[in-house]
Amino acid sequence: MVNLDKLLNLRDTEFGPEWIAVAVLALAVFGEWLHGRRVARIAHLAFGPTRKPAWWARGAPTLRVLGAAAAAWGFATLLAVEPKRYSSEGAGALGEVEGRILLVLDVSPSMRLVDAGPEKKDSRMSRARRLMESFFDRAPIDQNAVSVVAFYTGAKPVVVDTRDIEVVRNILGDLPMHYAFNAGKTQLFDGLEEAAKLAKPWPPRSTTLIIISDGDTVPATGMPRMPASVRSTIVVGVGDAKTGKFIDGRNSRQEVAVLKQVAARLGGSFHDGNEKHLASDLIAAAMGREDESVFERLTRREYALIALASGSGLLALLPVLLQLAGTSWRPGAGRRGALADKRAAAAASKSAPGAPRPRSPAPPVDVA
Repeated sequence: MVNLDKLLNLRDTEFGPEWIAVAVLALAVFGEWLHGRRVARIAHLAFGPTRKPAWWARGAPTLRVLGAAAAAWGFATLLAVEPKRYSSEGAGALGEVEGRILLVLDVSPSMRLVDAGPEKKDSRMSRARRLMESFFDRAPIDQNAVSVVAFYTGAKPVVVDTRDIEVVRNILGDLPMHYAFNAGKTQLFDGLEEAAKLAKPWPPRSTTLIIISDGDTVPATGMPRMPASVRSTIVVGVGDAKTGKFIDGRNSRQEVAVLKQVAARLGGSFHDGNEKHLASDLIAAAMGREDESVFERLTRREYALIALASGSGLLALLPVLLQLAGTSWRPGAGRRGALADKRAAAAASKSAPGAPRPRSPAPPVDVA
């Protein structure tokens, strides 16, 4: 099988697809010029006495040239750019990482209490999973690596720079990670300190920090300082904020005031995720995409797909449209003319000399 990418060497040539598009454009212009000369010789046969096609069909040569150039550029670009690959083998098979999502997850036993969700029938961990599923559906997850830090009485990194979302889904499921820690009080600051250590070597303003917890008492001092790699912070609360449930001899509920204080001290935003998912505007702002228009979010690959589809569609539809509505000239006898010719031929055959005449009926015979 011939490898067109290696044959044309598009990736090693600057503006390779553009030069191919220019070459196709020049060939198409030359071909249309030859075609136009040949059509001009038989214009009276194709378009009638006016020798001109329909008004819109006069732009058909230009549309064909542009369609061919667009399709050629799109095809050559798709050969040159790095294709998207969906794999569960890690980041190496998916290309360069453009950003990171750092999830700091509360895995204390209180996260297994069932009082979350709009109907208060989900566990807090199950609600956290649904919130992150909604986040992954709307965030550019294919361009970001995900890291997870779990905290309870201490903090441990669970996964670092994964591109496999199924791994994150498994962590957010029924994985009993609280058994990896000693029993005691939840230490939110330990999770923040571990997240700061993990994110310190990453590029500046490349990381979105998401904290999911039902809240805990926070000291007045000692808040870990996030490194320059953290671009934005979202603190998400889960669990019923009004009616708590008893666990380990105390009433556990979502501490909204505490979580708002943590978000303010980290310079981030707080969201009560017990009933509503994260807003799309909040996700866009956290990922640094709030100022980008729809066209700015498209990559060179998407533009190539659009050019290839539009150019190919134009080249496929133009012949059909020209056949149906390229000219109003319809040579030959029309339908009414054919009917009139048939009637005239029938009348001439009746009146012609020697033609058999219809016999008159014989008179009745009176037998009486």
